[in-house]
Amino acid sequence: MFLAKLIAIPAGLLGLGLIFLPMSLQAQLMLSFAVLGIMFLGMTRPEKASFRLVTLIFAGIMALRYAFWRTTETLPSISEPINFIPAIILYLAEMYCLAMLAISYFMVVDPVKRITPDMGAPNDLPTVDIFIPSYNEDPELLAGTLAACKLIAYPQDRLNIYLLDDGGTEAKRNQSDPRQALAANYRHGQLKALCEAMGVNYHARKKNDHAKAGNLNEGLKISNGELVVVFDADHAPVRDFLKETVGFFREDPKLFLVQTPHYFLNPDPLEKNLKTFKRMPSENEMFYSILQRGLDKWNSSFFCGSAAVLRREALNTADGFSGQTITEDCETALALHSSGWHSIYVDKPLIAGLQPETFVSFIGQRARWCQGMLQILILRRPFLARGLTMAQRICYAGINLFWLFPLSRLIFMFSPLLYIFFSLEIYEANILEFASYAVTYLISSFAMQSYLYGKVRWPWISELYEYVQSVLLLGSIISVVRNPRKPTFNVTAKGQTLDRSKLSPLALPYFAIFFLLLAAALYSGYRLMTEPVASELLMIVAGWNIVNLSLAGAALGAIAERRELRRNQRLPVKRHAIMRVADKRYSVIILDASNGGVSIEFIDNAPAVDMADPLHATIELRRGGQLILFSVVCRSVHKGEGATTYGFAYAERTPDTFVAIAEMMYSDQAVLQERLLRRQVRKNFLWGTGRYVLWSFTESLRALRYSIGFIRESVVQSFGDAPVLLKTDSDPENEVIHLDPEAAAKARGTYYG
Repeated sequence: MFLAKLIAIPAGLLGLGLIFLPMSLQAQLMLSFAVLGIMFLGMTRPEKASFRLVTLIFAGIMALRYAFWRTTETLPSISEPINFIPAIILYLAEMYCLAMLAISYFMVVDPVKRITPDMGAPNDLPTVDIFIPSYNEDPELLAGTLAACKLIAYPQDRLNIYLLDDGGTEAKRNQSDPRQALAANYRHGQLKALCEAMGVNYHARKKNDHAKAGNLNEGLKISNGELVVVFDADHAPVRDFLKETVGFFREDPKLFLVQTPHYFLNPDPLEKNLKTFKRMPSENEMFYSILQRGLDKWNSSFFCGSAAVLRREALNTADGFSGQTITEDCETALALHSSGWHSIYVDKPLIAGLQPETFVSFIGQRARWCQGMLQILILRRPFLARGLTMAQRICYAGINLFWLFPLSRLIFMFSPLLYIFFSLEIYEANILEFASYAVTYLISSFAMQSYLYGKVRWPWISELYEYVQSVLLLGSIISVVRNPRKPTFNVTAKGQTLDRSKLSPLALPYFAIFFLLLAAALYSGYRLMTEPVASELLMIVAGWNIVNLSLAGAALGAIAERRELRRNQRLPVKRHAIMRVADKRYSVIILDASNGGVSIEFIDNAPAVDMADPLHATIELRRGGQLILFSVVCRSVHKGEGATTYGFAYAERTPDTFVAIAEMMYSDQAVLQERLLRRQVRKNFLWGTGRYVLWSFTESLRALRYSIGFIRESVVQSFGDAPVLLKTDSDPENEVIHLDPEAAAKARGTYYG
C-alpha cells in the first residue's frame, strides 16, 4: 500500500493540473484517449493496489474534466430563465451523480477480505444470545429459523435463543377488536408452544413501542449474553455461523459489530420476471460483496438488521438499539461508530433468507429503506457527527445521500423532452464537443463499473433497478423532507405466490412514462426528417431519449409479474441417507431439500411406487453420533436420463421435522458459497448492452400482452359474466412439483430483508 500512496501523489498532482487546463477540442480528445489508455492499463492488474489507485485517479480526472466543461461551457445564459432554470436542475442532478461517483471510488479504493480467526477454547468462549424478532410471520417459517439456530455449532451452555414476538404482545391480545384480539391470543399460544417444544425462549412484550428497535431492546432486558446475534424471522443461519464470527471479538475489545451478508434463496421481482435469478448476480451482491468490504477499510461497515453479531457492552453504552428512525440498524451503527467502537465485515454467506417476490412488497421495502436513510441524513447529520473520522463521515454521508437517486434518475429521464417538445435549450453543445467530453466520460464511467463491479453487476442493471424504484420512491423522499419524523415502520411481505401471470397494481405510471417517451421518440424522428437544418443538439437529445425509452421498455418487464407457484425454495444437498420402508432399508442420496420436501435418488434398488397408494417411509440422517429421523410420503417420480428422481413431502410438521430440514439445508456453508459464486460471472459491455436491448423489446411486448389480457378480463367482468382466466404467459420454469400440497400459500411479513 505504501507504493500505491507513493504513485498516487504525483498522479494526483498531475490530475489537478489537467482538470482546469483550458485546451482545444482536439487537445481534449487526445487527452481523453490518453487517460482512457492509462485507465485500461491499470485495469489489467486489479489485484495490485497501486494499479487500482492509479485507475481510480485517472477515472476521476476524466469525470472532473467533464464537470469543468459542463460548468463553464454548456449552461444557457441566466438572462433566459425559461432555459436556465431547467438547465440548472439538470446540472445539479449531474453534479450529484459526480459527487456520488467520487464517494463510491473512495469507499472501494481498497476492499478488505477478512480471514476468520480461531474462536478459542470452548471454556473461554463468550455467552451468546440469539434474538429472532417476529411480527406476523408464519409459524412454520419461524420453526425453520429456530431449528437452524438450535443446530449452530457452539457450546449449548453458552447459547440462548429468544423468539421476540411482537405479534402476540399484551396490548394486541387485549385490544378492543375481538377478532384481532383472538388472532393475537391464538398466535401467542401457538408460538409459545412451539418454543417450548423446541427448547427456546419465547417472549412477548407489553406494547409494540418503537417497532423492531423496541423489540430488540426488550430482548436486551430479559437476557445477559456477552454477545447478541440478530436474525430476521426468515434468515436461517448455517451451522458454522458463530465459528466464523465470534473469534473477531477476542482480537479487538472495541469491536461492536461483525456483519455478514444477506443471502437469498428466492428471486426478487426483477429477477423473477426477467428470469435471471439462476444466471445473473442478485442486486444486493454489489453491496455485500464490494461496498461493505470497501466500507470495512474505513471502519464504516454498518449493521444491516440481521445476520450480525453485536457486543452487549457496546449496545449498553448507547442505551441499546437506536429507534429514532425506521432504519434502526444503520442508525445504531452510526451511534456506536461515533462513540469510538469498531466494526468488521465478513464476506461469507452464513444465512439463507427470503426477499420480497411481488413488485408491491419490493417497492414497499425500498420505500422504507429510502425514508429511513434520509431520516438519518436529516436528523442525525452523519457528516457533522462528533466522534467520526473524516473517512467515516464521507462513507455515512454517501450511504445516506445515495437514496436521493430517484431525483436525478427522473430528471435524466424527462430532461430530453423539454427540447424535443418545446425546443428549450438546457444543454448547449455540438456533436464534437459532446463526443470530446461527454462520450469519453461515459466510456470511462461504464469501464469503471465493469472494473469495480463487473462480477456482481452486469451492464445496465444498476440503471434498470434505479429507474424501477425511482418512479415510486419520489413520494417517499418528499414525505421525509416535509416531516422527517413522520415515516413509520412497515413490515415487508415475503413468501408470496402468484397463481397466474398478471400486471402489478403499480403498473400504470410505468406505462404512462413508456408511451410518453415513445411519443417523444417518434416526434424527434419527425423533426429530424422535416426540419431543413436539424440541429446537432436535436440529434444528441433524440439519442438520449432512445436510451431512456429502452430503459422504460425493459422496466415494463419488472411490473409484468410472472406466476410463481413455488412456495418452498430448494437447496442442493447431495447427502447420503438411509430410507426405511416397512421392514426394508434402502441407501439413498438426498439431491436437494426445501421446507416442503426432498428429492432423492436410490443408489442400488428402489421400492415399488404406486401413486394411487402413496409410499410412506422414514429417512435416517446422521450427524456425528446423533441420529435424525423424519417421515416422508412420495408425491412424484421423474425419470431422467440415466436416473430416476423421487419427490417426497414431509409426512408431518413436528419440531423434529424442522430440525431435519435445518440439518439438510444449513449444515454446510459451502453450498451457499458455491451457489453465490456460480452466478458471479463478468459480462462485457457489448454483451450486456445486447441483453438490455433485447429486454427492451421482449419485455415491453410481454407487458403489453398482459395489459390486453387485463382489459379483456375487465370487460367480461363488467358485463356480469364469469371471469375468464386468460393464459397470458407460458413459463416452463414454473411447472414445479408441489411437495407439500396441503400447505397454504400465505403472505408473510418480516422486519427487514
